[in-house]
Amino acid sequence: MIPVCEPLLDEKELAYVTDCLKTNWISSKGKYIEALEEDFARYCGCEYGIATTSGTTALHLALASIGIGPGDEVIVPAFTMAATVFAVIYTGAKPVLVDAEPDTWNIDPAKIEEKITGQTKVILPVHIYGHPCAMDAITKIAEKYNLWVVEDAAEAHGAEYKGKKAGGIGHVGCFSFYANKIITTGEGGMVVTNETKIAQKARLLKDLAFSPEKRFFHTHLGFNYRMTNIQAAIGLAQLEKINHLVAARRRNAHYYNSLLKDIPGITLPVEREKVKNVYWMYSILIEDEFGLSRDELMVKLKEKDIETRTFFYPMHQQPVFQEMGLLKDEKYPIAEALAQKGLYLPSGSGLKGEEIEKVCQTIKEIRSI
Repeated sequence: MIPVCEPLLDEKELAYVTDCLKTNWISSKGKYIEALEEDFARYCGCEYGIATTSGTTALHLALASIGIGPGDEVIVPAFTMAATVFAVIYTGAKPVLVDAEPDTWNIDPAKIEEKITGQTKVILPVHIYGHPCAMDAITKIAEKYNLWVVEDAAEAHGAEYKGKKAGGIGHVGCFSFYANKIITTGEGGMVVTNETKIAQKARLLKDLAFSPEKRFFHTHLGFNYRMTNIQAAIGLAQLEKINHLVAARRRNAHYYNSLLKDIPGITLPVEREKVKNVYWMYSILIEDEFGLSRDELMVKLKEKDIETRTFFYPMHQQPVFQEMGLLKDEKYPIAEALAQKGLYLPSGSGLKGEEIEKVCQTIKEIRSI
């Protein structure tokens, strides 16, 4: 089986984790936590990094740290992973959806302003599958209405927009270090920011809001979102080779493009001018011209030991949100079309050229049957 994605780990991760075990620094204190926070923030062009337990908790922590709560509204993409909306709901705020751009699949800035109300406090763009959002347009809207910009960069480690790293463009950036991300800690996440007050609040809240003066005295409702030193050790080793891992994702995507570009009925991922797409997942759309549906193609690829994944289901079609009385009776045609047509192919940084060739040749053979 060619897996859809696997982490790329080696001796450095093992050495750092072994050091944690030998020194007994295995919980949420230790040198690797501090090193990962500082080095990853610097990589993103930010002053502060706050490690968390996941990308989801990073988003929740970021929103909580800027004071988002009941009565507030947060603009999010209709086409994203559910964790983005979960984080908004955790704060008590209301998610407000905006449809996707048809080419990048990111939130469409041209449709944001019509969703802004007096309760809107945040625009939360998601850099889908590693392609940066149109951050100039989003930032301009945020400045016009005095809104926060919180980037969901869970899938965009190393992606760039006009020379700036994704996650380091808005007021706050949030990352996931899940096993299939470009760099991983197994489970984990990170908040990055240049805003001192947000960083201070995030550090307080993620550690159960222990009072600095009285250890077991609490003036805020805190969360246990602490990453372990063992996880940070893995993450630091991963960060030290992030340029290699990003380059591998991009090289693989370019090879896929060269082999799939002439197959009718397949829409390939784009890379807009002045951006750097890191192709977290190599994602394609299966159009009617292909002759098979997306789902039919996935079944046949699985029969040939090639693993794939569907695109995300749109947020307004998620039963959990409808049952909560949210996002009912809404239509987002681009997000709906992406969910029906999209899949991603094997995409790990360790993918071999011959594996990409097998995937593409198999797709050609399936189509010709």
